[in-house]
Amino acid sequence: MKLFFDMYDIVLAFITSFLLTFFAIPSIISVARKKELVDEPGDRRAHSVSTPSLGGIAIFAGTIFSIILWTPFRYFGDLQYILCACIIIFLIGAKDDIDPVSANRKILGQIFAACILIFFSKLRITSFYGIFGITELPILLSIAVTLFIIIIIINAFNLIDGVNGLAGSIGILMAVTFGTWFYMVERIELASISFALAGSVIAFLYYNITPAKIFMGDTGSLLVGLVASILSISFIEHHQFILDTPYARYAVESPPAIAVGILIIPLFDTLRVFTSRMLKGKSPFRPDRNHIHHLLLDIGYSHMQVTALLILVNLGFIFLVYKFQSLGSLILLLALLVIASLLVLVVQLIRANRNNKQKLKKTA
Repeated sequence: MKLFFDMYDIVLAFITSFLLTFFAIPSIISVARKKELVDEPGDRRAHSVSTPSLGGIAIFAGTIFSIILWTPFRYFGDLQYILCACIIIFLIGAKDDIDPVSANRKILGQIFAACILIFFSKLRITSFYGIFGITELPILLSIAVTLFIIIIIINAFNLIDGVNGLAGSIGILMAVTFGTWFYMVERIELASISFALAGSVIAFLYYNITPAKIFMGDTGSLLVGLVASILSISFIEHHQFILDTPYARYAVESPPAIAVGILIIPLFDTLRVFTSRMLKGKSPFRPDRNHIHHLLLDIGYSHMQVTALLILVNLGFIFLVYKFQSLGSLILLLALLVIASLLVLVVQLIRANRNNKQKLKKTA
């Protein structure tokens, strides 16, 4: 009975966030156009017309309002620091969408939000589950690893937000997947966050599908990334506390690999692009057109085709890690890396072949 009422609150959080975001966005679009707060087309931009980029404000408002309104009071105490971190990320993103902020300042703000989570809400990775023979982590290493993971995931969603619907769709997939698991193990506060975010982003996508009327901007992508980091770390950590409880039947055998599989598209793309830039002697934060969505656009796919294809690939990876979870996290993580690398290599070869054909046509 208790679980039923918890589900009732979660459904209400989802509906509330959806409705608030859905009805807020038209006003935001109107104000953004009047004040010329738009994202202009450019060499690295995948859009061809000026488009408002303040959709993240509506996502933030819908998500936070519904969490505060519908999270049962007995769970709410666990959320205060998460909400504080969300506000910090919102302020960074909103400032950057209105008046661009340097990469260094954005990172400092993200570190501040991450420290709130690490030191106040005790959100930490404390075990590697046997990866490289490591189980329990010393406190300082635990803090450093957690800080690194939070910053990487936040920026991974920021960097993948390059075509209509992509960051939002992956955010929904992530939120619904983690949220369902947290509901089953009665981590209701995390389930509320998950489905509140999902409701807001689904409403946003109505206005973001091609032709996009608005983008989520840094405000939205950074918020989705922050929530993804909170949910993924909590998912990994909570497995240590449910093995001797009635919820053990919901445990998976390789939590780190499962979490990476759920976030594989933004995580792998960020890892690949950062590594490529550093090997060329460039800053990892220097923008270019080497993201996976850029590669797929270059070979002729439309925005929505790119989004649909990458979501299907992400679902395939989730199925893969779940099906073969008994292999262990290290083997699964290596398999994810190899398979993802091969898929990107195929796309790069197709693009190179297409470019060569176009050059031959021009010279013919």
